[in-house]
Amino acid sequence: MSADHLSISRFRAEHARRGGAGEIVILPDAAHTAALAAEALGCEVGAIANSLLFDADESPVLVLTSGAHRVDTAKTAAGVGATRLRRATPDFVRKHTGQAIGGVSPLGHPAPLPTYLDSWLQRYDVVWAAAGHPAAVFSTTYDELLLLTGAVPIDVE
Repeated sequence: MSADHLSISRFRAEHARRGGAGEIVILPDAAHTAALAAEALGCEVGAIANSLLFDADESPVLVLTSGAHRVDTAKTAAGVGATRLRRATPDFVRKHTGQAIGGVSPLGHPAPLPTYLDSWLQRYDVVWAAAGHPAAVFSTTYDELLLLTGAVPIDVE
């Protein structure tokens, strides 16, 4: 995996434009799950911020959740003002994020997405999230992630 990959380059540019301070790391292998990313980084799985795109009444909603959590879709739908929240299809994800499942970053999408941040992530001094590709991640903090994304804090479990 090259740091010059198009999706990583786009992420890097958007991260810099928004004033992101974290380090971008290219992992030796793709980390399609929070557990794989945590193992590669040597951190707790809960410190991984999964970027999960949902279909909320046919509109995209991005939920940044701790890798230690499963999203309660009924509770989260109510929290985001949707009647129903479904896991998005790969085509829906690519259409709205420009990225593939497993590498969806919290920012740098073709158009702004309503974004919600799992408040559980405040427990970690360093949070890791995808940087536009399944083998790329970046370090951040809960507070910086709120600022970079304009996310609304939410409890997802």
